[in-house]
Amino acid sequence: MKVTFNGAVIAESDDTIVVENNHYFPPSSIKKEAFSDSKTSSVCPWKGTASYYNASVDGKSVNDVAWYYPKTFDKAKNIEGYVAFYKNKVHIQD
Repeated sequence: MKVTFNGAVIAESDDTIVVENNHYFPPSSIKKEAFSDSKTSSVCPWKGTASYYNASVDGKSVNDVAWYYPKTFDKAKNIEGYVAFYKNKVHIQD
């Protein structure tokens, strides 16, 4: 799986985990230089509290492009720290 934004690859992995139709990418597979922390958070009743990333590539930025769970509840331990992307903000392809 590959995620692109503004023509640049910002995440790529063959080891994503699919949960609720979203591909969660291992933290090591994202291009950290393209991301900054967002102040946004949300709560999932079975995964825990999500944190968000903004992305910026070649002068183009998008807020809250991706989310991850730094500390998950027990049922979601397999995606702890993994990063998922909003399909309407980036291009995701196999």
